[in-house]
Amino acid sequence: MFSQNKIYQKSLEIFVRDIDWEFFKNRKFLIVGATGLIGTYLIDLLMYINRVRKQNIQIVAVSRSEDSVTTRFQEYSTDKNFKYVIADINQKFEYQEKVDYILNLASNTHPLAYSKQPIETLMTNIKGTYNLLNYAKDFLCRRFLFLSSVEIYGQIEDTQTGIKENECGYIDCNSLRACYNEGKRAGEALCQAFIAEYGIDIVIPRLCRIYGPTMKNDDSKALSQFINSALENKNIVLKSSGEQYFSYLYVGDAVCAILHLLQFGLSGEAYNVADEKSQIKLKDLAKIISDYTSAKVVFELPDRIEQIGYSKSNNGILNTRKINDLSWCGKYSIYRGIKECLDICKIKF
Repeated sequence: MFSQNKIYQKSLEIFVRDIDWEFFKNRKFLIVGATGLIGTYLIDLLMYINRVRKQNIQIVAVSRSEDSVTTRFQEYSTDKNFKYVIADINQKFEYQEKVDYILNLASNTHPLAYSKQPIETLMTNIKGTYNLLNYAKDFLCRRFLFLSSVEIYGQIEDTQTGIKENECGYIDCNSLRACYNEGKRAGEALCQAFIAEYGIDIVIPRLCRIYGPTMKNDDSKALSQFINSALENKNIVLKSSGEQYFSYLYVGDAVCAILHLLQFGLSGEAYNVADEKSQIKLKDLAKIISDYTSAKVVFELPDRIEQIGYSKSNNGILNTRKINDLSWCGKYSIYRGIKECLDICKIKF
């Protein structure tokens, strides 16, 4: 689908422009969570630059499902720069080759998964990260990246300047929903421990809410559901008043920020990744999609299972001065990103 979608290919062309590809030439990436929202776009971007600029970037895609990885990356199956490893990082990670970069992108990232698979959600960010860090002690040549989240901030008071990296709000650790928040916090703490004891070079992006055409069909995040419903000519269902005010970011911008931090981020530092052009209330986000597709917005109370997985935070605006000081900023506004996502995904329906 994606290799034949001209809008998607144009998106890749846009997002390769500001990256110093010579820095990554001939390097080897181990990408864990390869078939997720971010992993798939990242791999497509790296394979695209290999094709157009002969950068010889090698990719080892790690996934639990052979069907998923072979289906999604079928077009790369005969490419010498692409290989995959089937592994569950919650078990011992037994890959035995040296790599330049390890990117831990693996985690459940949506409400239904939190409520139905809380143990897996928690342990992937703790035990899975621990296993990868132990692997890094012997096989990492350059840098480890642990993908964290706005969710580590929990519930925080409204702020005019956005949430800064040194601020932490309240998380009810004695709740099922905490499996994701606390898992990410513990994963970050593990990274700091391995830096201190073993000197591993680690950088930590804290992503805002990410969206894009590589979202999976079973993604239960509000924005994913809005987009899928609109494309299926169904009502866009808001399960709250829609006053939640969050930072969003198009997946291409998120991937570029990850690559930028691999090059310029300081070891041990966490960086908020968001863009002020994509700060919006949930109800206004639904309206953008509604206006572009003519889908109707309706309000409906969530069921018990859904409600368990929902974030209780109503403010998720991130302060991005720290990453902006490293000369990174997003390209896509929320309007452009949503429009492009809808245009690309129309081919599914």
